[in-house]
Order: sequence, then structure tokens, then C-alpha cells
Amino acid sequence: MARPVPPSGLGHLRIVVDADAYIGPGRADLLELIAQTGSISAAGKAMGMSYKRAWGLVQALNGAFDSPLVEAARGGKDQGGASLTETGHDVLRLYRAIEDKTAAAIAEDVAALRRLKGDRSQGK
Repeated sequence: MARPVPPSGLGHLRIVVDADAYIGPGRADLLELIAQTGSISAAGKAMGMSYKRAWGLVQALNGAFDSPLVEAARGGKDQGGASLTETGHDVLRLYRAIEDKTAAAIAEDVAALRRLKGDRSQGK
């Protein structure tokens, strides 16, 4: 399931690997949902996107790295499916670790910003 923005204030973190490869929260969530559901279609549906859009993102991810991140088997209603490759699991794990480390690194500054914002309910 897609992760909400952490209380740390970390919003959208896109990691650009090179000119052709990047991963951000949407792509990471798609990978995570494919791993959970075993289906590109189900993962896309859970994110409110069409199968065509989800498949396009999978193709972009697969083409961006040295080896594919997702393996898909063609099939109909009761066949087929999709799963993350070892590289796919590695990319997802590394992205989530980067998110967590970034959130921890900025926590103090986010708290300071929130203190400066003050309590708007008191007319500030």
C-alpha cells in the first residue's frame, strides 16, 4: 500500500540515478504493490491508475536499470502475474532506506519550521 507522507515532513523524494533512470515515491509505491499483489493491473488499480499507465511505468523502470526490476508473465484472468526481480527488490529497499535516512536527517529542521509557523488557531 502507498505510504503516506511521514510526520517528519519529507515530501516527494526523487532519486536521479542518471539521465535515463530515476525512482520516486510513485514508482516505489508501484513496485511495492506489485510485490504485494503479484499483479501490475492490481497495483495500478490500487494507485488509481490505468493498466496502460502502470505498464508504461514498469517498462520505464525495466529499461532504466541494467537488469529488469519487474518480471511479468502474460496471461488472462487466472494466469499471468508479475513479481519483482532481485534487482527490483534491491532498488525498492535502497529507495526506502534513502527515504528513511533523509527523514531522520531533516527532522530537527522540520520541527524548527513548524515552531516558526506557530499556532494559527490563536490568531497568529
